[in-house]
Parts: sequence; structure tokens; C-alpha cells
Amino acid sequence: MPRTLADWLDHIERQHPREIEMGLERVRAVAGRMRLGRPARKVITVAGTNGKGSTVAFLEAIARAAGWRLGAYTSPHLLAYNERVRIDGRDADDAALVEAFAAVEAARSGAPALPLTYFEFGTLAALWLFARAPLDLAVLEVGLGGRLDATNLVDADVAVVTTVDLDHQDWLGDDREAIGREKVGIARAWKPLVLGEDDPPSSVLGHAYAIGASAIRAGSDFFFEPVDAAHWRWREIGYEIELPNPRLSAPAQLRNAATAIAALRALRRPLPKAALAQGVASAHAPGRLQAFVRDGVEIVVDVGHNPQAARELAAWLRSALVAGRTFAVYAALADKDVAGVVAALAGGVDAWHLAGLPQAGARGLDAEALAARLAGTAADDAARHAGVAQALAVARAEARAGDRILAFGSFRTAAAALVALQGGH
Repeated sequence: MPRTLADWLDHIERQHPREIEMGLERVRAVAGRMRLGRPARKVITVAGTNGKGSTVAFLEAIARAAGWRLGAYTSPHLLAYNERVRIDGRDADDAALVEAFAAVEAARSGAPALPLTYFEFGTLAALWLFARAPLDLAVLEVGLGGRLDATNLVDADVAVVTTVDLDHQDWLGDDREAIGREKVGIARAWKPLVLGEDDPPSSVLGHAYAIGASAIRAGSDFFFEPVDAAHWRWREIGYEIELPNPRLSAPAQLRNAATAIAALRALRRPLPKAALAQGVASAHAPGRLQAFVRDGVEIVVDVGHNPQAARELAAWLRSALVAGRTFAVYAALADKDVAGVVAALAGGVDAWHLAGLPQAGARGLDAEALAARLAGTAADDAARHAGVAQALAVARAEARAGDRILAFGSFRTAAAALVALQGGH
């Protein structure tokens, strides 16, 4: 049996021939062998194309400010696997994860042995740890889709769908209606379903109606608007509160914070106004417009990886102008709409640097392949680099005080940029 966390991660990566294998049969069978109970007194499950991680960060920060004992399961991680499992705001340590993986392996390898994907293995380990905490609230972030995702093993007391847009079409469908049907699969009959979009796909609303889930919609059932430069207001019928602006700075973060508040209020538990204010102001999600300043140059790292996320990045660039030029360091996975991403950001970027993602294996595009897919776009004549660290180093050498560098394109891009920046390179 593996002994260290690194050995376990290598082991679980080899347990299934495919990285993604959607369906709940195998993971449900292993959960049954483990006799997994409810991971917490209450569960909120969060799905969506973008905004999941930030919404989880708001849920976690507000609930903890209210004094709730909380576990959060998110993916993917940036720098260490431990980030995926948090209890009371602390990442799970290596020893806890090793014990949890051993429990999953003991159940999985029984007769007959059942192969689990990396994500399925990790989800069961997180649920095992949460069930032993014990917790007032568990917040589960869907990995892919919703209906067939391993997190959907658990019946959510409140389901959240942040946004629905085009991504992972090979798995979820070719349009918003098809993708929405997959994501809303986390909803449960007669339970609240919080929708972060003003105009969600009809498939989402139709499914909610069909199962009797009570849809709570942004722009219809809860509202949010800026008050002044430092404050905003959240309101629903019979209740409103003025709050400090989120520490997370993209324009979309106001919507994510508002969605998180709606989800927590849907639990019908006391939620002091002071906890709402403290949580909104303190919530932090690494790799979401995470900013550094080096030699007078602002360097911003973001995990945005699809056209919808790129449009939000473009809106932020317009709202937070710099005196100088904006350089983009962009690296992407092979299944992404890279031309759509560049088109969304074209007006806000002065120079592009394309980088490969060798650490992503077959999923990553090298710089030449990325450039070929961007022929005829605003990044047509971009400089090309073997990896993110090299691209970032060249962009920094070209930049002057007052300029900005945006490093983005995937979690792996953000991780490589953070390693380079935090390592002093």
C-alpha cells in the first residue's frame, strides 16, 4: 500500500484507464461498501460553468463567520492536493488524506474490484473525512456537469447553479440547454435551487418545475446592486442588507457573493448580518485575479479558461485600467475554445505571449499548437514559449512600470505562474 500522500496520488491516478468516466454506479457501490453517512447536518452543492470556486469561498467565509463548523470540497487544486479538502478553514493534512485514501482503497479493491477515477477517489475520501468531523455544513463543488458527477452521490439540501455557458461540450452537450440539463441534475425534489443567472436556460427551470424544486433566481427572487464605491446591497422581499465590497475584485464577484447569500438563507438557519459582512469582505479564492507587483508592474493571475470567463476578465480590465500596456501570458488545455477566449480579450490586450503546458500531458497544448489554433486572431503574431514560467519571464522583461501582465488560461497556467512568482523567478 502507498504510504505518503505523493505515493497515494500516483496510485489513484492509475486506478482507471480514463481520466473522466461519468456515471454514479461505481462510486455509489464503493460508497455503500464504506457505509458512508451524511457528510454534514446540511449540504450545499455548487455547479456551474464559471464562478463555482468563488461562490464556495463566499459560502465558506460567511458560514464560518457565523460560527458554523464547515467542510468544503473543491477542485482542481492549484499548488497542493490538500487545498481540495478543507475543514474549519484549514486544508486537510497529509496524514488525514492518506488515512482517507486507504479507507477508499480498502472498499474499492474488494471483490469485485471497482475502478475509480482520480476525482471519484478524491470525492469519496473527502466525504469520509467530513463524516468524521462532524460538521454543521458541507459545501461540495461539482467537478464536471452535475447529474453524473461524483458529488451528486449526496442529496443536497440546497443546490446552486452559478452560470451555464459553453464548456466541456464533449461531455455535456453543444448548447446551453443541454449543458443546463446536466448541471441542474444536482437539484432535489422540493428542495431550494439557487440560480445565479438572471436568465438561466429553460431546461434548468423546466427541470426544477418537474421535480418540485423551488427555484430562487437572481434578478427575480433576490437582487444586488452597488451603493457606492465601497458598498453594495443584497435584498429580497422583506429583507435587505448593505455590505462591504468583496475582497474578490472581478465584477462577477458581486453576483457570486449574492448567490452565496441566497443559498445560505435558503437553509433557514440564523445568519447574523455581521457574519454576512465579515464573510463577504474576507472571502478569498487563490488564482482569481490574484495580484502581485514586481518592479512597478502589476501581475495578475487568473484561472479563467473559457469564453465566458474571458468576457469577465475583459470587463475587469476595462474597469481597472492601468497607465501602461497590458501583456497577456496565455496557456490552455486542448479541449478549450481558445479562439473564443482571445476574441473576448482582444480589445484589452496589447501584446500576447503564448505558452505550452507540458505538465498537463496530452491535455495540454504546446505553444506551436496553440498558435496554430489562433491563426487570424488578435494573438496571430504572438511570441511563443515552452512554458508559462518562460513566457512570464519574457513578458516581465518587456514590461515597464505602470504596465500590467495577465497570466491566465487554466488552473495549470495559474499554478505555474504562481510558482514562478512566489519562487522569486
